Amino acid sequence: MTVKDGVTYIDGVLIVNKTYSLPASYAPGGLTSETQKAFAKLQKAASADGISLWCVSGYRDYYYQQSLYNNYVWRDGQAAADRYSARAGHSEHQTGLALDVNNASRYFNGTREAIWLAEHCADYGFIIRYPEGKESVTGFMPEGWHIRYVGKSLAKTLTSQGLTLEEYFGITSQYS
Repeated sequence: MTVKDGVTYIDGVLIVNKTYSLPASYAPGGLTSETQKAFAKLQKAASADGISLWCVSGYRDYYYQQSLYNNYVWRDGQAAADRYSARAGHSEHQTGLALDVNNASRYFNGTREAIWLAEHCADYGFIIRYPEGKESVTGFMPEGWHIRYVGKSLAKTLTSQGLTLEEYFGITSQYS
């Protein structure tokens, strides 16, 4: 594990979850070019299979995430908000490596698009970051719409073994 300028990396993979945060100053300003290119390839392949995928939420800076999270806490309470929204500095959206696809809600789960995404996203370097049955590990409810770019090799390893980043790297995801 390496921490550089307040950012945690394990084996070169940027880690952000409830345990590992980003400083407010970490701001790539959008999806990374590698993430954008990989998503464009994924979209093209999906389209060839008759599936339409688009980004409904990509990069979010620290302050936007803070506002979003605070609104969820006001509406639903902190315990509920902590299941589906990251606190500022703990959101993968701040990395420029994560995006929400089509419909960032439970209504996406089980759709043709969700099934296609789960079956094919690793081929383009993405993982379903918060899979079904892993809330106790990731700290977040299942989100079949939230994908994270990790590169093809790691994505294929994680997906084929049914592992989350937390399980693969032996780390926690819990607010202190």
